[in-house]
Amino acid sequence: IKLTYRIIKTGHLYAMFPPSSLYHYSHNHDTSSFKSFWFFIPTTLALLTSLFIIFYVYYTSIIFTIHHQHHNLQPTLHFKSLSPTLLNNDSEFIKSNTFKLDDHGLQSQRGLSPQPSSKESNLHEHAIAYSLQKSEENNNVFHEREIFLEDYKEMNRSFKIYVYPHNKDDPFANVLLPMKTEPSGNYASESYFKKALMKSHLITKDPTEGDLFFMPFSIASLRHDRRVGVGGIKDFIRDYVRNINQKYPYWNRTGGADHFYVACHSIGRTAMDKAVDVKFNAIQVVCSSSYFLSGYITHKDACLPQIWPRNDNNNPSNLVSSIRKKLAFFAGAVNSPLRRIVVETWKNDSEIFVHHGRLKTPYADELLGSKFCLHVKGYEVNTARIGDSLYYGCVPVIVADYYDLPFVDVLNWKSFSVVVTTLDVPFLKKILKGVVSSGEYLMLHRNVLKVREHFQWHSPPLDFDVFYMVMYELWLRRSSIPLLLEDS
Repeated sequence: IKLTYRIIKTGHLYAMFPPSSLYHYSHNHDTSSFKSFWFFIPTTLALLTSLFIIFYVYYTSIIFTIHHQHHNLQPTLHFKSLSPTLLNNDSEFIKSNTFKLDDHGLQSQRGLSPQPSSKESNLHEHAIAYSLQKSEENNNVFHEREIFLEDYKEMNRSFKIYVYPHNKDDPFANVLLPMKTEPSGNYASESYFKKALMKSHLITKDPTEGDLFFMPFSIASLRHDRRVGVGGIKDFIRDYVRNINQKYPYWNRTGGADHFYVACHSIGRTAMDKAVDVKFNAIQVVCSSSYFLSGYITHKDACLPQIWPRNDNNNPSNLVSSIRKKLAFFAGAVNSPLRRIVVETWKNDSEIFVHHGRLKTPYADELLGSKFCLHVKGYEVNTARIGDSLYYGCVPVIVADYYDLPFVDVLNWKSFSVVVTTLDVPFLKKILKGVVSSGEYLMLHRNVLKVREHFQWHSPPLDFDVFYMVMYELWLRRSSIPLLLEDS
């Protein structure tokens, strides 16, 4: 910038700008300010980002410390003796779902640590509180026990099922009426349920009182009936729904939303392909309850546990005192890629015993002698091995993705089982030994003894057995919309 200087009398020096120079000065000054402004923005952002990173590292280090301390804390548990039923021993059952600390309180697996400072003490208290909370959550067999008991009583008092009537001289009486013989085989749950329901106090002969309507056809019986067979099941179901639709007014009120059927064989899912209203509206109580495949809708449909027929006289009595030397056990046909992987991975292991052929020892002895029993997906997500495991006091390990587990609305499966993904098969030993070494196995085993009553059939049914648990699931799914029936 060209400057013009003039010395005045006072002897001071002033800078004088001619008019042409003022423009250049102003323009350059604005440009410099503009450049400085844009330089200031990224500098400020960088500073703020650095401060955020420092705060984040500090904060997460505290959380990690608490988390680390939580995993190193192992409560000493003292359980009350188990009560035989829930209702008759309500207070005792509540006590059995809690635990007490011993005289030493919570201790680290690595031994007692020195007295912490005030800051460490706060972290330690947070870790203890978190550990207690998680232990209580995992120890509870029910999600909401008090709500369950209250609803269960109401269900027993007011729940009514109307069964579409059929005579003994009906050409398909073998399909529509309960079996005269005792149920047998893998799919006995279907027959057990129908026999128990027909003798239950929950049945009503007045359809105006019915909360739900039961379509009593048996998928297993249709499958073995030569007049129908596997290929004719879809047509039979379509015609059956059409008949009750024309003969009775109840289906049309809700499009079948207050109707249900029961099936244990996996073919039950595809049996409704020609009766779309049944598939998407009616409640399907099925053993093959996979929420990954079409045809089953979680929360609308319900899982029926697949349980072998059992003789109550052979109920094992040494479930608590039995010596379980084996870490894990599995036996079954290699009828799926997952089972093949399980067998190939662990067939030569000294702690996990897997068998795909005929066992040389009794099946019951293997279950009684193992800490964990593997439930591995076969053709479907369901097998009878969960029922087997619980019956013999063996902690079930669920290796089946997308399995909508039985009574999951009510039971907390984390409290009595180990649920892993199919990708965890190579790490099974590490996972299960970690459960044992942490002391969590003792809690799981004790809870197994609590929930096993919910996975047994009785004739007549007993409170809280599998029949009443299935009925409770249906009660949760009953229609909440009051409907007026025609007088006819």
